Amino acid sequence: MNGTPRYTLNRTVAVLVPKQPFMEWLNTVDPDDQTLTIEDLRNDNEVFLIPQFSDHTKSVKWLEARWDFLFEHMLMGWVADETMWPQGRNLAMFRDWFAIETHSMVWDLSEETLTVEDWQSEEDELEEHQTHEKNRLH
Repeated sequence: MNGTPRYTLNRTVAVLVPKQPFMEWLNTVDPDDQTLTIEDLRNDNEVFLIPQFSDHTKSVKWLEARWDFLFEHMLMGWVADETMWPQGRNLAMFRDWFAIETHSMVWDLSEETLTVEDWQSEEDELEEHQTHEKNRLH
C-alpha cells in the first residue's frame, strides 16, 4: 500500500452521540462510586454502518425511522434490565438524548479482509441452547 486510501465502503457511518439527558438518566439508574460525565459517555460512541445516502438529511431520516431500535440498543448497552428503562420513549425523546453524526465517505485503510460478525445469530444460538437445556431438565 502506497499510503493513499484506496477502498471505500458503500455505506454511510452514523454515530449516536449521547447528550445530557441520557447521562442524567444513566447516573440515576446506575448510581455507583463514579458519576459518569458527558465526556465519559462520548469517549467511545456507537457507530453504525447504514445505507449510503447523498446527504445528511436523508441519513437522519433513515435513522429516525428506526429510532426505537436504536434507542433500545443504546439503553441495553448500559442497563440490561428493561424495567429500568425510561417509559414513554418516542422520537422526540430520542432526539433529546442523542445527537446524530453522519459521515458519507468510509475508507477501508486496513489490508486485512473485511469480516462481518452476525451477533443476532449468536444470540439465537444461545437462546436455542438455553431452551434445549431447560427442556432437558424438565
